[in-house]
Amino acid sequence: MPSRPAGPRFGAHRLAGYATLLLLAIGLVQFIASILFYEAIDRQALRQDHARRVAEMLVVSDRVHRIDPRVTARLMTSHYLDVRVGPRPSVTGSGAGGTVEDIRAHILDWEPGLASRPLRLDIVRGERGRRDLAGSMQLADGQWLDFRSRDISTGWPIVLRATAMTLVITLFCMGAGFVALRMLTAPLRRLSDAVATLHQHHGHGPPVSESGPADLRSLARSFNDMQARIAGLEDDQARSFEAISHDLRTPLSRLKIASQFVADSDIARLVNSSAEEMETMLMSLQRFLRAEHLEAEPEEVDLAALIGVLAERADGQVAVIGPAQALVTSYREPLTLALDPLIENALHYGTRAEITLMRAGHGWAIEIADDGPGIDDAYFGKILDPFFRLDDARARDTAGFGLGIPTAHRLLERFGGALSFRNAPGGGLVVRVIVPLLDRTEAR
Repeated sequence: MPSRPAGPRFGAHRLAGYATLLLLAIGLVQFIASILFYEAIDRQALRQDHARRVAEMLVVSDRVHRIDPRVTARLMTSHYLDVRVGPRPSVTGSGAGGTVEDIRAHILDWEPGLASRPLRLDIVRGERGRRDLAGSMQLADGQWLDFRSRDISTGWPIVLRATAMTLVITLFCMGAGFVALRMLTAPLRRLSDAVATLHQHHGHGPPVSESGPADLRSLARSFNDMQARIAGLEDDQARSFEAISHDLRTPLSRLKIASQFVADSDIARLVNSSAEEMETMLMSLQRFLRAEHLEAEPEEVDLAALIGVLAERADGQVAVIGPAQALVTSYREPLTLALDPLIENALHYGTRAEITLMRAGHGWAIEIADDGPGIDDAYFGKILDPFFRLDDARARDTAGFGLGIPTAHRLLERFGGALSFRNAPGGGLVVRVIVPLLDRTEAR
C-alpha cells in the first residue's frame, strides 16, 4: 500500500502556525522590552558616570587652581571635557529638568564637599544636535571654573552591547521555544497524518502512537478505537456482501436454467436477460467493494505492455499511442482494475477508443478518449459517485450500473494516482489517469 498522505495536515499546520506567530510575538515584545529596560538602566549609569567625572574634575581643578591658576584650564581640558577659568560664569543659571537635577545630586553624592560651592549646571546643544553638560563653579579666589562635558546623551556603545546581548538571549529562547513547540505538536502531526490517510486504509492503518500531553494521548486513543471500529464495519460489510452474492448466484443460475424450459420465447429471453443483468450487477458491486479493500505491493510495470494487453481485448476497437516501453514502479493489479472499466466505458458510449501514454512531469499519464457524445462539465464531479447515471447526458442501453468510473477513481485515489475528465474539442470524453508511482522521481 502507498504511504503518502492523501490530504494536507491542515489542522496541525494551522495550530503550529498560530503557535509560531504567538512565539514570535512574545519574542518581539521581550526583545523590545529588554532594549528599553537596558537602555533606561544604561542611561542612568551614563549620567552617574558623567557626574563622577565632573565631580572629580571639579575637586582636582580647585586644588590645581590653588597651586597655579595659570595651568588649571590646560591641565583639566581633555577630549571629552573643555575647561576655562574666568571672572564671570558662562552658565548664568541652573537649568530646570530631571536630568540636570539627577546629575547635580550624583555630583554631590560623589563629592559632598562641593555642596558649599556655587554650582550651576545646564544642558546645552552641542555639535550635530548632541546634548552637552555645561556648568560653572566658583573657586576659592572668586574666579569661575567653566566646563563643558561633551555629548551627555552618548549611549550607543552601551546600547549596542545591550542590544547584542538581548538579541542573543531572545534567539536562544525562541530556538528553545521552537524545539519545544515541535516536540509538543509532534503527536498532533502524527494524528493529522493518520486522519488524512484513514480513507486509504479503511480502518486497517497502523495505530497512532499514544504519546505527548494527556489530552493528545486521550485523543490518539480515541482515534485508534474509532479506526478499529471502522475496520470492523468495513470487514463486516465485505463479508456480508460476499455471502449475499454467493447465495444469490445459485437462484440466478436456476432461473437461467428454468428460462430454457419456458414455452414462450419472449418471456424466456426476458427472464434470461434479467438474470444475466443481475449477475452483471453483482460482479460490478464485487469489483467496487474489492477496490475498497484491495491490497497490492509495488512492482516494476511496463505501462506500454500493460496498455497493449488491455487494448487487445477490445478486438481492434482501441488504438494505442505512446512509447514502446515505459518502465515504472507501480501497482499492477489496481492499475489494471482501474483502466479496464474506463476502456469499457469508452467503448460503451462511443464506437472506438484511443489510449495515449505520455509523460506528465516526473511521472506518467494515460488518456482514454472516445468519440461519444461527451459529458457536460457540471457532471464531472457527480460521475464519481456510485450508481450515478447520466441517462440524459449520454446515450445508453440497459448495460452499466454507474460503478465503473467510481471503482477506477477509488482504486487510483487509494494507491496515489488521480482521475480527471475533459471534453475533446471535436466531441467525445477524454479521461486522464495519473499513474500511481512508488517514487515519481524514478519514472523512466
